[in-house]
Parts: sequence; structure tokens; C-alpha cells
Amino acid sequence: MKSERGGFQPISRDQLLQELVHDSYKAGRKLREPTRCPDCGAVFQNGRWIWGAAPAAAHAARCPACHRMHDRFPGGFVTLKGVFLQQHRDEILHLMRNHEAKEKAEHPLQRIMAIVDSADGMMVTTTDAHLARDLARALHKAYKGELEFHYNKEDNLLRATWTR
Repeated sequence: MKSERGGFQPISRDQLLQELVHDSYKAGRKLREPTRCPDCGAVFQNGRWIWGAAPAAAHAARCPACHRMHDRFPGGFVTLKGVFLQQHRDEILHLMRNHEAKEKAEHPLQRIMAIVDSADGMMVTTTDAHLARDLARALHKAYKGELEFHYNKEDNLLRATWTR
């Protein structure tokens, strides 16, 4: 098909949008199936990562979550601040760990990377922007407070701040 615009080929809107959200931690090519992550044991099967047993002849490749953890490059940040956090720290940590366990059981790529205390609160880093969003929403639903989201589309990175 020859283009009327100086060599440019027409593309669909979907093709353009796919290029806007680039995640270097997603495989640029389809992995051979089955593939097992040597770090966490997740298995790439039927086009997605799942928890399960892999056959002995499975290929080996690090999953995107383990790759992010290895590189120490989070996909999401949740900052927690306020007096309420200091008074209910253990309860809040328990809520976050339970929420992570529930999500991770169905979605192996959604994990908490680290929880670090700071002078004014706590920082939680995640392997996935969706988990960061879900953790922040769970905190807000359980304890109210103020919640802000900042999403960087180019980096596929979410920063959430919860204060109470």
C-alpha cells in the first residue's frame, strides 16, 4: 500500500496508543511456553504468568516482577504520612500485606518490593502500578484520609500519597 504522505504509512489509533505506554519490563517478544522464572518459580503459560508447576523441560527466563526487583526499579510508589500512620502502623502494614497476598495469588507480577520507614512516614514500592493504586485505595477505603495519584504515562509509573 503506497502512502500519499511522503512515505508515511497510515496506522490505526490502537497502534499509536500501544507505543505511548512502553514498559521495558514486558518482553518485546512472546516467550516460549512453558517458561519458568528461576527466581520466584512463576510459570509463563497460555500467554500469562501464573503460579504452578512447570514441566522439567520448561525454558528459563526471569519474570518482569523479579526483573524489576533485581534492578531495584519499582513500577509504583505509595507514600504514607501522618499521625494516624504512627499510631496504627502495625495494623496498616497488616492490611497492605494481606492485600498484596490476595493480589499476588492471582497475579504473580503484582508484589510489594520494599517497605521503608522515613522521618515523616513510610514508602512502599511495588513491581506494578496497579498494585500501588490498589494498596492506596484499600488504605483510603479502610481509614479514609487524603489520597493523591500522579501517573507518568511515559514511564508507566504511579506515585500515590495517602495522608491521615
